[in-house]
Amino acid sequence: MLEKGWNPILPADTLSPKRLKDYYVGPFFIIALHGTNAVQVEFSGELENKNPTFPVILINPYQPADKEVFPLRNPNSLTVPPVEQIEDKKIKKFIKERRLRGKNQREYLIRYRNPVHEDEWLEASETPDSDKPLRRFRHKRRPQA
Repeated sequence: MLEKGWNPILPADTLSPKRLKDYYVGPFFIIALHGTNAVQVEFSGELENKNPTFPVILINPYQPADKEVFPLRNPNSLTVPPVEQIEDKKIKKFIKERRLRGKNQREYLIRYRNPVHEDEWLEASETPDSDKPLRRFRHKRRPQA
């Protein structure tokens, strides 16, 4: 049933966050079979950094839309909605602080207002418009009497 060159589709929850996504993504080109339990597919574009090896149980055959049954249906070329195109990275608050080993530098775990962006560790110099949230964070950690 499975062979090299076959075009399967994959469940989208194995590739991206669950918000704003299709149920299945693909088709993809099978590069290699890893025994009878796994396949390696070829990714391009936004999915290049994902792990291309999947269990066989997650793969379904690709069936193109029948033009006679669905004459108005256009093929969907979008596989995964681009998550990082929203550039509204306004800082909501600083969560934690850590010191880098061997250096006299501190990094802060930052939470953004837009829920699309994940929390990330950055130095204070790398964060634009961080003066007020950083002052609030430092005051909460070490309040003055």
